[in-house]
Amino acid sequence: MYILFEGIDTCGKSTQIDLIAQKHPEVIVTHEPGGTVFGKKAREILLADNLASKRAELLLFLADRAEHYQEIIAPNKDKTIISDRGFLSGIGYALANDDFDFEELVGLNKFALSGHFPDKIILFLTNMETLQQRTSEKKLDGIELRGLEYLLNVQNKMHESLKKLGIDYLEVDATDSIENIHQKILSYLEL
Repeated sequence: MYILFEGIDTCGKSTQIDLIAQKHPEVIVTHEPGGTVFGKKAREILLADNLASKRAELLLFLADRAEHYQEIIAPNKDKTIISDRGFLSGIGYALANDDFDFEELVGLNKFALSGHFPDKIILFLTNMETLQQRTSEKKLDGIELRGLEYLLNVQNKMHESLKKLGIDYLEVDATDSIENIHQKILSYLEL
């Protein structure tokens, strides 16, 4: 089973993934961008936020996604794989960055994923107050420096897109307690 944990920065995805990995060491944990050798290089470029073209940014994310699918997802298709981010983030950021067409973005991502979308998606939804508090406690990367309103716009684009995709999903209130969120996720994933 291929599962995406999606949401904007500081929403708690990584915390929840770590909790699952501790209880279920058989689960393969990965992330986008950066889950492959190429992905690490792409991540450096993307987080520096110095590309002038949002199309170039989109294509770099898609190249990373294709490589990630080929190296990590496809060879482990018979195992449980949890990815910290994936194509839904890609669509959300692209829609927040430019006037891209949703259907075109879905087609490009389908191409990058060799036609295999995830089986389940968990989308973490946060609010301005929580986002302000959590981002104030860390050094921001180039994308986070685009601003909190930008990040919430990305979240809205991910949420709107997920509703259109027809993929099984769970919405998580990222402002809830770590334990409550963890129990909801375990129940949803039946782990």
